[in-house]
Amino acid sequence: MSGNLRIGIDLGGTKIEGLVLAPDGRQLERQRIAAPRGSYWETISAIRGIVQSLETACGPASVGIGMPGSVSRTTGLVQNANSTWLNGQSIDRDLEDALGRPVRLANDANCFALSEAIDGAGVGALVVLGIIIGTGCGGGIVIEKRLLDGARGIGGEWGHNPLPWSNDAEHPGPACWCGRRGCMEAWVSGPALAADHERMTGERLASEAIAEKARLGNLDAVATLERHASRLARGLAHVVNIIDPDVIVLGGGLSHLDHLYESLPRLIVPYVFADKTCVDIHRPKWGAAGGVRGAAWLWGEGGTEPGGHSSPNR
Repeated sequence: MSGNLRIGIDLGGTKIEGLVLAPDGRQLERQRIAAPRGSYWETISAIRGIVQSLETACGPASVGIGMPGSVSRTTGLVQNANSTWLNGQSIDRDLEDALGRPVRLANDANCFALSEAIDGAGVGALVVLGIIIGTGCGGGIVIEKRLLDGARGIGGEWGHNPLPWSNDAEHPGPACWCGRRGCMEAWVSGPALAADHERMTGERLASEAIAEKARLGNLDAVATLERHASRLARGLAHVVNIIDPDVIVLGGGLSHLDHLYESLPRLIVPYVFADKTCVDIHRPKWGAAGGVRGAAWLWGEGGTEPGGHSSPNR
């Protein structure tokens, strides 16, 4: 592509965001539109429209797309997307037909992790674990600036593993939308934090309001945040014991909770199976822009591919 410009598209449930990155990672243009809800073909058309608009502003570019769910290696169809109108669709082939060029796609949490590994909070690290704790709970693993996507396209999906080292009061755990109980997502996402507070106190508050009450010294809110941090630390330690990342970067709405960066390194220590038990946990450099930047970086330097799925040549 001319000038090695990269377009990244973040396909969300309520918005579609796009940006253009220069070869050195500078943002040249950024746009956002409302996402068509419930209509697959309107979604394809909307992505084509924002790509055309970005290229009108900046020139021809490669296109990478961060999306909910993933493309199944078996069927080539979208799986596990909470934007359910995408499930069962050949989104990569349909986008290539609509745009007239190859595209690369990856799970939105993977895009976040890739962005932070390439030029964010994990730059220079061999292994970066990017964690999303917001409306849901997901993650991505990047090794030497390449996504570990896996044979099934679910690399980094720690949110649907059970809470480790659970106590009697935590078993079997809350129901998860996936059909199981006690998943990490059902314990540490934003809605899960709010649900835990309501179970324990009878008070229905959003996670942001709980954090504000804790800041003002409310003991019930402080206890809720302490339970949440303990569960998050145990879940992260479980992943640390498997992939041993150099750096963990937190993303999503709950990544703004300041106390996590103070308490998690301490709370993880008893569960890490090594003599060196400290774990580097960082705030995201790019904040909410991490996902869309990571989508752009699915096309790597010199045409190499640091991560992402591209459909086979046809």
